[in-house]
Amino acid sequence: MRRVNGTALILAALVATVGALAFPIWSYASRSGTGQANLNAATVATQWGPLSASDRDFVVRVRLAGLWEIPAGQQAMERAPTKAIRDAGDHLVVGHTDLDQRVRSVAAKLGVELPNQPNAQQQGWLDELTAASGKDYERKFANLLRDAHGKVFALLAQIRHTTRNSLVRELATDANQTVLDHITMLENTGDVDFDAIANEAANGATASPTGPPPPNGQAPDTPEPALPTGSPDATSRPSAESTADEGRTINTDRPAPTS
Repeated sequence: MRRVNGTALILAALVATVGALAFPIWSYASRSGTGQANLNAATVATQWGPLSASDRDFVVRVRLAGLWEIPAGQQAMERAPTKAIRDAGDHLVVGHTDLDQRVRSVAAKLGVELPNQPNAQQQGWLDELTAASGKDYERKFANLLRDAHGKVFALLAQIRHTTRNSLVRELATDANQTVLDHITMLENTGDVDFDAIANEAANGATASPTGPPPPNGQAPDTPEPALPTGSPDATSRPSAESTADEGRTINTDRPAPTS
């Protein structure tokens, strides 16, 4: 009797082991709770390609950005004592008015409902700017807007990389140009606290830093220039302006959105 029980236990253990080994072989695409299943569950078909929950969230975020940055920019144009801040405000107003036209067109085609008021956090930033004055106002304006644009920059890259919807991809491209222009204009004010931005990002990071070792006080070897072989008949020109140009902006000249 003991021998039979022992054999049964061994067989049960073998079955459990085989089951455990086979478990990872199952297709995760059909299991709930996985990234792929979540993507499929939240995605709808459109004539411009699949529209995911992340795509829809991005469209709403573009709209929200304009709802607080247009009044913030207008306030800077009217209140700021320095030209650099007024110029940055001008770019915010012009850029987001244009981008708002684009996002409303995209949302209408995709059936995405858009908000008509900034969210609570954005309204708080507007109230903070309204309550400030003088140099304190300029610092708050430059840093609140620069920090917000820097964070959305990462989102833009992710959406542009992963979306399967052509309208969302086009909107991400347009928004990328606008955000980069605004980041540049805000940095041109000279009021951006880069230490604060870096510290905030570092506090939220989980991975260890990587890269080459720190400088040792000696000049490194001069690298060879990266050049094409032969003489290709290239006709394009670099999109970036020289970093030596003071007050440079980003070219955002692009066709008007289609209705």
